[in-house]
Amino acid sequence: MPVLACLTSGLTASIALEETARLQLPAPFPSSQRPPAGPQRAGGAARQPKTVLVTAAAGGTGQFAVQLAKLAGCRVVATCGGDDKAALLRQLGVDRVINYRSEDVKGVLKAEYPGGIDVIYESVGGEMFDLCVDALADRGTLVVIGMMSAYSSGWQRSAHEGLAEKLLWKSASVAGFFLLKYAPLWGPHLTALCELVAQGRLRAAIDTQRFVGVESAAAAVDRLQSGASSGKVVLQVAPELPAAAVAGL
Repeated sequence: MPVLACLTSGLTASIALEETARLQLPAPFPSSQRPPAGPQRAGGAARQPKTVLVTAAAGGTGQFAVQLAKLAGCRVVATCGGDDKAALLRQLGVDRVINYRSEDVKGVLKAEYPGGIDVIYESVGGEMFDLCVDALADRGTLVVIGMMSAYSSGWQRSAHEGLAEKLLWKSASVAGFFLLKYAPLWGPHLTALCELVAQGRLRAAIDTQRFVGVESAAAAVDRLQSGASSGKVVLQVAPELPAAAVAGL
């Protein structure tokens, strides 16, 4: 089951953080062989970020992003909706959990991180995206890996007023990440993820609600998009699993 969780969610987190956010992940990831990045200078190499924000952090991919960012030596801030999700994130080592059901995300970021956030791993979209742009530090990077808020209602043309001006003023950047564009990296990254899981350095949280049979696919998607799930949502296609697979659950 942990390997299953790593396939899409884990790969998205590790490759996006390494290739797009330029975090130096620990061995056995490819970036562990890079020279440590120094302070960022004009025209120079990217610096090692100090603060990482992960939105929807208790979801399938967010849970990996927070753990990998911690393994990279970063201070990690995470947003979620609910006390159970907040508790999970604290167990995963998040330094500051912002439960948007009881706290104002914008207010917390402005008060507690006045210098801004170096790297933002964003999967919600809409108002959360706008908030994240405002929270970026000078020379910060916002990595868009999805926009969950738009999936159930359909894709709508979005207008983010002042986006270009904000990025220009901060010398910041917004980068999209789509896993299919990085197929050559799947093998080494999946190997690295599985090795960390086997070592107990990386945890794969699985949602408690189980779905069995293809006919349950719609219900599984509904749970995922409703925000009720915590960890990876899994659909078991076959009603019966081989004994070896059951032993690994």
